[in-house]
Amino acid sequence: MTALFEHASLAEAPQKTGASVNALRERGQREVFCGLTGIVWLHRKMQDAFFLIVGSRTCAHLMQSAAGVMIFAEPRFATAVIDERDLAGLADANEELDKTVQRLLKRRPDIKLLFLVGSCPSEVIKLDLSRAAARLSQTYAPDVRILNYSGSGIETTFTQGEDACLGALVPELPQDAAADAPALMVVGALADVVEDQFRRLFEALGVGPVHFLPARTVDRLPPVGPNTRYLLAQPFVNDTARALEDRGARRIAAPFPFGVEGTTAWLKAAADAWGVDAATFNAVVEPPRARATKALQRYREALSDKSVFFFPDSQLEIPLARFLSAELDMRLTEVGAPYIHAAHLREELSLLPDGVRLSEGQDVDKQLDRCRAAKPDITVCGLGLANPLEAEGFTTKWAIELVFTPIHGYEQAGDLAELFARPLIRRTRLQI
Repeated sequence: MTALFEHASLAEAPQKTGASVNALRERGQREVFCGLTGIVWLHRKMQDAFFLIVGSRTCAHLMQSAAGVMIFAEPRFATAVIDERDLAGLADANEELDKTVQRLLKRRPDIKLLFLVGSCPSEVIKLDLSRAAARLSQTYAPDVRILNYSGSGIETTFTQGEDACLGALVPELPQDAAADAPALMVVGALADVVEDQFRRLFEALGVGPVHFLPARTVDRLPPVGPNTRYLLAQPFVNDTARALEDRGARRIAAPFPFGVEGTTAWLKAAADAWGVDAATFNAVVEPPRARATKALQRYREALSDKSVFFFPDSQLEIPLARFLSAELDMRLTEVGAPYIHAAHLREELSLLPDGVRLSEGQDVDKQLDRCRAAKPDITVCGLGLANPLEAEGFTTKWAIELVFTPIHGYEQAGDLAELFARPLIRRTRLQI
């Protein structure tokens, strides 16, 4: 087993929908990234963590392709490559992994949290990374915490890698010792600038103390307990939410903070839980809300009455569809999502226009046929479908860009709208 330290930057069972969700359920061939790609944004967020993928050279190439190449920065992820000797049983994979971890920690003494990340190859050869993490933790504690989770495409898709990572962190969260004081936890990785914006808004509202999961460093992991109320910032951290509830936390039901309306409703849900009066709430949110409303006006003409088709990819599809429909007057031809968690998305689903076609899961050939029949003005899809659809004359938006780009909150509302307007503007200029 060899370790690749590239200079690069950048299954669970499907969630069942509730009876109130009228969605076309498909269980055919899918076109998605595996959960390893979540490392691309997680390694930037968690500043003293390192992600060691236990996989093949294909896993390493995937990560480099997804992350790009950055010459002057050393990343906080790498691949311990399972080679022919490991597969043939000529080498003890656990011994090789131990040696790799030893070399890594010697080279990178700044690492305080190490994730062993499972992949398809490690799953296939039945390498028990949970036992490996427990064994290595005894060796390197208390200086380094060593955890594991699966990013295997057998078990996870794209953003589910983040869910698995945060779920592995929940048992490590300190117990909230406060007897009476409620605390707010925002769950889901956010860009630092967005986290700082939300923190200022919560402080101005008098909501708090506020903690974020994931934290930027391991010594700032948020406490959790019966007085913890949590808000989901991302719609794909379902297992993490369940693990938090097992430790006593309670969810604040809210839409997700995309666009003006979504951000306002998300903040209002927290404010109501803390008993903030309407006058205080409006005084705090009105200035950024006005800026966001003005920013959206720049893109309304380009997007109004344009049709959009969502292929399932990141689980952001339903909140984004609500934003495009309600705030930019776009027409929703189909909104596909890998999984629909009816409870977490209840508020979003209630805000979608009547009669919108929802699909859960995927049979990619059938969905391509529906897309061709609908002839949408813009198609949101994965990288594997974008180029073929462009060749057929469709205007596409890469779904992965919506995960990598800061799009939450008031200050990013205009940026979010621009991500959808840009392909249409480009198409218009090319036609001229």
